[in-house]
Amino acid sequence: MSVNNKRVFYVRYLAHPIYADILKARPDIRLDRLENESGDDVAAPILAAAHVYQIGAARDELAPHFHANRELLKRAPNLLLVSSNGAGFDPVDVDACTEAGIVVVNQSGGNANSVAEHVIGMLLTLSKRIIEADRALRREANVNRNTLVGTEAQGKTIGIVGLGNVGRRIAELCRGLLRMNVLAYDPYLSATEMAARGGEKVELDELLRRSDYVSVSCPLSRDSRGMIGARQFALMQPHAFFITTARGFIHDEDALADALRHNKIAGAGLDVWAREPPPPDHPLLQFDNVLASPHTAGVTSEARENMGRIAAEQVLGALDGKRPPRIINPEVWPAYVKRFEKAFGFPPG
Repeated sequence: MSVNNKRVFYVRYLAHPIYADILKARPDIRLDRLENESGDDVAAPILAAAHVYQIGAARDELAPHFHANRELLKRAPNLLLVSSNGAGFDPVDVDACTEAGIVVVNQSGGNANSVAEHVIGMLLTLSKRIIEADRALRREANVNRNTLVGTEAQGKTIGIVGLGNVGRRIAELCRGLLRMNVLAYDPYLSATEMAARGGEKVELDELLRRSDYVSVSCPLSRDSRGMIGARQFALMQPHAFFITTARGFIHDEDALADALRHNKIAGAGLDVWAREPPPPDHPLLQFDNVLASPHTAGVTSEARENMGRIAAEQVLGALDGKRPPRIINPEVWPAYVKRFEKAFGFPPG
């Protein structure tokens, strides 16, 4: 086995140290680390030699010049694979990668349980008005508990936008723990597939009208960007809550603030933002009925280790010639096969 003839690099951090441990056990793989501040004298030779870029999933934690865009791809002529640390892949220009014959993969499913539990935590906290009660107790004397009457989630209806790994786990928890009715919107799944995942297939407008809770868990794409705006919030019931652990830019933050300001919905649980983390003076952080977190739904010790392991296994499999199981741009495969064979002397299977 040749030593260090397969080159992998990352910038700043990995999901978990287990990723490095797994790759470093292979003598044919060299793993390089760059920092956001790394100069071109350090970065250029690593980029030029790299076959795999293990990239952070959070766009605002990664310096723009290390986003996997056309400019970076020009500096990495041998790059075959871009692997996201998480389920998301915001810093990756998938179209540019496809044009260059580069496979993009994520770690979908690795943090599904952590994100789903976060949704349930937000749902119950909002329903019982726990966050409002906590804030009231910290700033007021003689709080009147009768002004903080909550509602039970049991038997209510949740509408899940995106019934992938996370959405499916949310549905399972809601149905099993709280005996909730589950509606789901996902244009990529049939009614039969969605029923098997625990949701009744409906169109987005119907979901918004009928749901007591709306939970967004779909990827950010051309189709989903701006999908939830003023018109969609106006369709929701006044007692309904909006929860998102998906990505910023899927919902319109200004429209949500307006809906909350005019009591068009009852509250919101927000884990994702247009700018991450949001500034303390962000308009949505001024509402007592907004429960906020800084994109930490999938940040648990268990999820991080799981993501690191499956990322390493997927990269190793790809470098050994296997077809990765979580390809974002499958249409690139024929071009990738030719580039892979040119690099390593055998075609991937």
